[in-house]
Amino acid sequence: MRPYLLLTPGPLTTSESVKTAMMTDWCTWDEDYNVHIVEEIRKGLVQLATQKTDEYTSILMQGSGTYCVEATLGSVITPKHKLLILSNGAYGDRMGNIAEYHGMNYDMLAFDETEQVSVEYVDDYLAHNAEITHVAVVHCETTTGILNPLKEIAHMVKMHGKKLIVDAMSSFGGVPLDVEESGIDFMISSANKCIQGVPGFGFIIARKSELQHCKGVSKSLSLDMYDQWDAMEKGHGKWRFTSPTHVVRAFKQALDELAAEGGVEARYARYCRNHDVLVEGMRSLGFHTLLKDEIQSPIITSFLYPDKEFDFKEFYHQLKEKGFVIYPGKISQADTFRIGNIGDVFPEDFSRLIEAVKTVAK
Repeated sequence: MRPYLLLTPGPLTTSESVKTAMMTDWCTWDEDYNVHIVEEIRKGLVQLATQKTDEYTSILMQGSGTYCVEATLGSVITPKHKLLILSNGAYGDRMGNIAEYHGMNYDMLAFDETEQVSVEYVDDYLAHNAEITHVAVVHCETTTGILNPLKEIAHMVKMHGKKLIVDAMSSFGGVPLDVEESGIDFMISSANKCIQGVPGFGFIIARKSELQHCKGVSKSLSLDMYDQWDAMEKGHGKWRFTSPTHVVRAFKQALDELAAEGGVEARYARYCRNHDVLVEGMRSLGFHTLLKDEIQSPIITSFLYPDKEFDFKEFYHQLKEKGFVIYPGKISQADTFRIGNIGDVFPEDFSRLIEAVKTVAK
């Protein structure tokens, strides 16, 4: 049953079959669960991430995507390292927050929320700060929906001989990406984004050679990425602590549905069509997008308030009554709201949304 379509960047609208997959209970010690579900997921994620599957592995971690970001930074960055964070939104800033909590040696290059991370600026900074060992960046910054030039950033990072950590929370599985081709050492995402599962765990795709350096680094028990990986390797899918079994099984179903749709390229094409229908329709009603088209991702789209009298809460509740839930804005420099284009939603759903907006925006 769908009381409404959830048009947010995750959690998002899931298929009935993904929800149905959660209706069975699983034993966490059983091979039916660990070998035939968890291990299949781990292999499937690496296959989605790169063709060089022998060079990478995957680690599943309980909790939200932020747990995985903290687990990665806390398991990778030692006192001997210096981290450079590239931020143009709330999720880049959150990595800075994590670094502060852990007392890490780090710098942050902060960019305007409506501008991409500047490759030239990164190049110049790395050229003049040789002590930097690792660089972290958000691929799709859902604060606005901006898509950072990851391929170019990755090339620059590797040219300077640094290690690369990528938060691909809202892009992995929905935007074509090869971690080996891009030179990514650690890539982080979550079950409830473009693969269209439900919330409960996240995952890290890690270069095996770099993961080996993480043993004994983390100061956290539950967020020790290396120990989690080591336990899963030795236990053939067994989690160190209680795994979110229903969520994991739903994710396996979501992975199967991604393959049935035609893989990441096909899903990316659908998300792009969703975005195009949304933007064309909203612009026809007088709404303006926050970002320029050339830097906009197909994941989530930010719109400016049409005028000073615009009441977002009223707009939100009226759309919800018509079967659509959208998202408030998250930037300080402008009044905005956001509409997600990902999930088990299709261009015809966005055509219906435009008709709904037309009736409530009068």
